Amino acid sequence: MFDLTGKVALVTGARRGMGKSHAEALASQGAKVIVTDINLDECLLVEKEIRAHGGEVACFKMDVSDKADIDRVFDDVIKKFGRVDILVNNAGIYVSKPALEITEEDWDKMLRINLRGQFLCAQRAAREMAKNKWGRIINISSIASGQVGVGIEGAAHYTASKGGVIGMTETLAIEWAPLGILVNAIAPGAIDTPMVGAAQMPKEEVDAMLSGIPLKRIGKPEEVSAAVVFLASNEASYITGTTLYVDGGWLAM
Repeated sequence: MFDLTGKVALVTGARRGMGKSHAEALASQGAKVIVTDINLDECLLVEKEIRAHGGEVACFKMDVSDKADIDRVFDDVIKKFGRVDILVNNAGIYVSKPALEITEEDWDKMLRINLRGQFLCAQRAAREMAKNKWGRIINISSIASGQVGVGIEGAAHYTASKGGVIGMTETLAIEWAPLGILVNAIAPGAIDTPMVGAAQMPKEEVDAMLSGIPLKRIGKPEEVSAAVVFLASNEASYITGTTLYVDGGWLAM
């Protein structure tokens, strides 16, 4: 089950945290994995780890906010592997700032990376996937996305970007279904990653957050990666346009 042998999977933002975990999980199921990130040195370390465990892997520096860079990487991947079957749109940033202090530059940077970058990668991947009438695009959103998710104080630009990812996912799923491409989103809750650690939340805020999670703990990157592997597999062949919440029951409260 969930065998991905022979599939070619590209993961953005794969140098650490959830992106690194997604790349390792896909490789463990037999996929040929392309790890990409704006930080090439750390990306190369992930490549080395996956190869040490017997995985077939390649590493490319890629800035998801730069369309020319995206096209360059996809061109190189097609030359090396012949196709792209799976895209995990994981690259993203988080910066906490009160709404009254968010500048136009803050807003534009957040959406350029978190939303525009996901669209540009998905668009280019879909053009390649359509050639084989098979594809899986998995967009990483967040429960901090409004709608059925939650608002997060100090993150108006972040929640706007992640809410946009969900709306985009649903629309792309409709448009690309005739091409054999399934498009889904995953909305993680509180996950133990360097990005969350960088937020340096006070203990009382952490305790308050955990009190609202039925499982009473922060999730692990591997638990999100399990959802990525499922949605990338043939076992998820009748699932498209959905958002899978991996949040320890947070939204059930």
